[in-house]
Amino acid sequence: MEKDGRLKTISAKGLHYRQLNEEIRKVLEEGYQQIKIMDVNGQRYIGSGLTFSDRILEIYGTPGNDLGAFMNGLTIRVFGNAQDGTANTMNGGEIVIYGSTGDLVGYGMRGGRVFIRGSAGYRVGIHMKEYEDKIPVIVIGGNTGDFLGEYMAGGRIIVLNLESQGDATGYFCGTGMHGGIIYIRGTVPEHRLGKEVKLTDINEEDIAILKEHLIDFARYFGISLEYLISEKFYKLVPYNKRPYGRLYAY
Repeated sequence: MEKDGRLKTISAKGLHYRQLNEEIRKVLEEGYQQIKIMDVNGQRYIGSGLTFSDRILEIYGTPGNDLGAFMNGLTIRVFGNAQDGTANTMNGGEIVIYGSTGDLVGYGMRGGRVFIRGSAGYRVGIHMKEYEDKIPVIVIGGNTGDFLGEYMAGGRIIVLNLESQGDATGYFCGTGMHGGIIYIRGTVPEHRLGKEVKLTDINEEDIAILKEHLIDFARYFGISLEYLISEKFYKLVPYNKRPYGRLYAY
């Protein structure tokens, strides 16, 4: 372990995920503001359940499942790809991924923001929710797999579909969605949408929301904001707040 002022460097090489997470918590409790974690290779639960709003974890390698799960406040930067379950039930903080992610990003996410330079897998934002001013946000630079925003109850998902020759999302986009908004740069063919949602034009309020988060996306990944907003955006919203109400009540 290397010590340098308010920065510590940890090598995760050969460490079991429990050992690594215990070491991270110990270093944070010692008051260090920034930790560089080198040689990460599939260790799970990094940052999970932590509450250090002014601290930064820099991860070099590929973290395993449930990165930042139940996290209450921390900034995590991943210089590589991440696996499944990133930001699972996350309450606060920020995760910035300079590569791509697997499935289930933001499952049940309740606060904070996730920025992904590349693409994401299946079921991004499933069961996302919001309460008053606690509105979770996921921004994806590439595209996503099937079931984007499935059963989504709140929050914001922004899919930019940068440098892609295909569609922004997979099939069944917004299935069961009953809250929140999905913003799509470009459009989505009707046959890819769930029956519970509709694609509409954005308004001035939507433009303000997009710019608020795209300014940071552009800053993190060195992309021009003008380029990001150069193509038209649409938004995906639910038809109503109880899409399956008649299935369970007379």
